[in-house]
Amino acid sequence: MKVKQIADIETAIRIYYQYPEIDNNQIRDLFGKISSSTAARYKKAVKEEQINRNVKTMCIDSVNTEVAYDVWGIDIVDLERRLKKLKSLGMARGVSPA
Repeated sequence: MKVKQIADIETAIRIYYQYPEIDNNQIRDLFGKISSSTAARYKKAVKEEQINRNVKTMCIDSVNTEVAYDVWGIDIVDLERRLKKLKSLGMARGVSPA
């Protein structure tokens, strides 16, 4: 699935670990300024994959964060590696996507 680039690495990592399920608010934090229809399209693709994996959510408006990152092609291990490198270079604040 084609999605907008993430807003920044630190936010993507924080959302992944802080929220087991994400809704439009976290999706907007993750991708920046996107419309409600775009967020709904992103969630629809995740919900289809959740059905395939038999993953349920507690709220009808949210999607499983781990499945969402998989569907959207966000590699959390790669982001953590990049953030670690940026921190070692003293460049971690306000990190833009790679």
